[in-house]
Amino acid sequence: MTVYSLTLRAGQAEALRAHLLREDGRERAAYLLCRVAEADMDPWDRQAHTKFLVRQVAPVPDADVIESTPTRVTWRTRSFVKALKEAEHTGQVVAVVHNHPAGFPGFSPQDDANEPDLIQGAINRNGPGTRLLSLIMTPDGRLTGRVWRHPSKTGHDPLAMIRVVGGRFDLHYRERGTAADMRAFHRQALAFGAALNQDLRKLRVGIVGCGGTGSAVAMVLARLGVGQVLLIDNDIVDQTNLNRLHGARQADADAMRPKVEVVARAIAELGLGVRVVPIDAWVGDPACRDALKCCDIIFGCTDDHDGRAFINRFAYYYLTPVIDIGLAIDVSDADVPEINALDGRVTVLMPEHTCLMCREVIDPKIAADQALKRKSPAEYEKRKAEAYVFGEGNPSPAVVTFTTELACMGVNELIHRLQGFRGEDGHASNRVRKFHLNEDRRPGRRPQSYCPLCGTDEDWGIGDVEPFMGRVD
Repeated sequence: MTVYSLTLRAGQAEALRAHLLREDGRERAAYLLCRVAEADMDPWDRQAHTKFLVRQVAPVPDADVIESTPTRVTWRTRSFVKALKEAEHTGQVVAVVHNHPAGFPGFSPQDDANEPDLIQGAINRNGPGTRLLSLIMTPDGRLTGRVWRHPSKTGHDPLAMIRVVGGRFDLHYRERGTAADMRAFHRQALAFGAALNQDLRKLRVGIVGCGGTGSAVAMVLARLGVGQVLLIDNDIVDQTNLNRLHGARQADADAMRPKVEVVARAIAELGLGVRVVPIDAWVGDPACRDALKCCDIIFGCTDDHDGRAFINRFAYYYLTPVIDIGLAIDVSDADVPEINALDGRVTVLMPEHTCLMCREVIDPKIAADQALKRKSPAEYEKRKAEAYVFGEGNPSPAVVTFTTELACMGVNELIHRLQGFRGEDGHASNRVRKFHLNEDRRPGRRPQSYCPLCGTDEDWGIGDVEPFMGRVD
């Protein structure tokens, strides 16, 4: 069995609302053109997962509409054929969207009668194996959908999740708003409402890097009630990080246990029903791809420039918001060090947001050296000796209070994007906390026009390509 989901950008959802939800209360229609991300196995449910990534919204022109009433819309087929032709040419899948002005949230008998003809037409035009998506928008902007594989009565499957990502992260799924027994999170619901608890339980959240910051993020997410957590790291516990790595013990350092196993154990011991998947690997390892594709949101908690470059790219290619967290402590060389800078950063990455390259967070030279060390350690050591690569130097300072506070900053950004407690203007794509100055800043930086990642929408939501994300390793 395959689980299906769909992701739109907020601007695309707004374009749909503007076209479909007009004051005259009539049904209208539009097309979406979607790229595809295929995961052979969701690591939590052990099922294949297909994620459709919306690239284009194409309203059905009013001139093509034959009939539009509060309960019915029909239109000429030429726009449908045009959409199918474009999909075939660009390797995309067509979705047909229409509204239900009366607010009925499901598919009507009329939809059930008409849509088999649409999928049959799509198969006739584009060949066997063609899929067609059908979505409904209600007057409150809620979305529901299904995927047609063939025109029989059992030839469709539901879209298990529809995500709208932008200033807010809006989740659309069938059971949202139904009663759920979440007594452990009752007092949280008193602050933010029961819907937030339900959304958190539904989420699949990845954490890349499980050191001081990542382990704190993992524990906070688990205590919030996030239902599915993915842990990715290829490092082990040692003596120097016992005081920062949440859940770690001396025995873990003695046994050189992988950090992901230690954090997974700590989450399981909470008994809050969180399903944890640990992967002991570097994030760019092909073994991580399926799990990353199944995530709704990713937290970047790695100090690895090459790893950051990977998830930076992933956010745009797969329309998956990344909340990247970093801490920089600069001290003097005095016997009793003086703090020159103690800066924490939380940056949200996705289309319409500035990438880490344009923010100069990632150093391409260091990233290249790290990639060389991972792939060819002998060559790395040779070049380091010849001063062609940067040596590791002394370890960077780190303090558990600051890494943990940054983790809370990052998770609070997620809560706001889901629930909106800061108001319409409360989200920030980049937030910096100057711990030593006791102040917060929201420094802005626009995408550079020459940036192929955030300066153009060419690769936004492009999904699966070869080589993976256009990276040549």
